[in-house]
Amino acid sequence: MINAVKRPSASLAVNGRSYFWPSRTTVVICFDGCDPAYLGAARAVNAIPAIDRMATDGFATVALAAMPTFTNPNNISIVCGAPPSVHGVSGNFFLDRATGEEIMMVDATPMRAPTILASFAKAGAKVVAITAKDKLRKALAYQLDGIAFSAEKADTCTLAENGIKDVTGLVGRKAPDLYSADLSLFVLDAGIRLLETQPVDLMYLSLSDYVQHTFGPDEPEAICFMREVDRRVERLMALGAVVGIVADHGMNDMAEAGGSPRVLYLGDRLDAEWGPGTTRVICPITDPFVRHHGAMGGFVRVHLFAAHLDRDAVISFVRSLPGVALVLSREQACKRFDLPEDREGDIVVVAEKGTALGARAKDHDLTQLAGARLRSHGGLAEQEVPFLISHPLTPQHQAELGATRLRNFDIFSVALNHVRA
Repeated sequence: MINAVKRPSASLAVNGRSYFWPSRTTVVICFDGCDPAYLGAARAVNAIPAIDRMATDGFATVALAAMPTFTNPNNISIVCGAPPSVHGVSGNFFLDRATGEEIMMVDATPMRAPTILASFAKAGAKVVAITAKDKLRKALAYQLDGIAFSAEKADTCTLAENGIKDVTGLVGRKAPDLYSADLSLFVLDAGIRLLETQPVDLMYLSLSDYVQHTFGPDEPEAICFMREVDRRVERLMALGAVVGIVADHGMNDMAEAGGSPRVLYLGDRLDAEWGPGTTRVICPITDPFVRHHGAMGGFVRVHLFAAHLDRDAVISFVRSLPGVALVLSREQACKRFDLPEDREGDIVVVAEKGTALGARAKDHDLTQLAGARLRSHGGLAEQEVPFLISHPLTPQHQAELGATRLRNFDIFSVALNHVRA
């Protein structure tokens, strides 16, 4: 076992919060899409003994993810220790209000704040960030002088780009298929091999939600995946790491009883009511991996393009539609969800649990789902996520945090500042 380099117990300030130097290797896992129901189903068949031990011997609660409950804003919130209003990333896909251009987040361009990872690396810590998909790697590695790579591109890593080469040789197998459980398992295996071979102070492992998009919590494939993740969590703890586990969002079935997606195509409804071209619906879940979700989730933004449109009238109309849980103005949404106002739509719409929101039917290729039930996220129904720390906290912090509704982006603070020495 390779221990982290011992550091003075000084603290580092990042985005208005203080973080102590890790006294031992600290590993934070973003368990993408891990709704608490997956832990419950796996626990019921004794499939996750290591994670269960984290809950009994360490600290466990249910935290709230950042809104909207999508991958990019939540991963960035976790590594910044702050909500989207601070770091500027409020979706995987957004409309630039100044240019009218639709932008897919594939790098660190939208980021406005430093990360905990980069800040510790700059101060001398040995830091590692490993992601499932490369779309997120550049953002998580923003200003990071350390090792940062994705499982997706594990076979093309270079010292110049990633701070490491021959990752497939290190792990002992080729880069995994993008649409597989192994994409996440490769991330964990790579993290384990690095801990086994070199000193690391701080490590962030971001998984894929392929399994959760594809299988419900009780399905055998999901249980098998949970069992495999648990084996790797066990190994990380055996190597002496403090392990934190949190999710970026939960996951819910959004299909009819017969299997067809339950979707409100909001763009079509607005076109029918107000005329084509008067509004634009942006689905911020949109990313290069639409086979997961068909670019449909529980949260969309509406931009108004016709001067004669009355926003309150549009809000009232959208509220009347079936499957809609919440409709907010830009100002209301930014205040309630801590979002950056300049990247917000004129109107925010959140779906009821079990309903997906889309733009226009012609904008979504449902054949990408390959006949599978639509399982997706984005709304308030997917905001509750597991939050676990492998080691006990100080008694004072155990009591304080047990009575506090934590956010998923509090995970580094708890893991670094509150674990009992």
